[in-house]
Amino acid sequence: MENCCHKTKERSDKEYRNLINRLSRIEGQIRGIKKMVEEDAYCIDILVQVAAANAALNSFNKVLLGEHIKTCVANDIRDGKDETIDELVTTLQKLMK
Repeated sequence: MENCCHKTKERSDKEYRNLINRLSRIEGQIRGIKKMVEEDAYCIDILVQVAAANAALNSFNKVLLGEHIKTCVANDIRDGKDETIDELVTTLQKLMK
């Protein structure tokens, strides 16, 4: 039977707080968009807020990806784990769809 392995990453307090703060702001934006729909806001106004939420998610991805490359990917390459490069390429392809 094959063992299941879930990778994890310990983050510094600063990185953790930064990511959680970003996600909390995004969560607030999504709640705001939901409220706009519930209150029959004008379509364009909702679309503008959705674009802002998408931009915030993209910014979150950039920060997280940058940190991943600087830490996980760099460490794995130093340790000779070249499969991490394939994982990164696959992830970038998914992000760029």
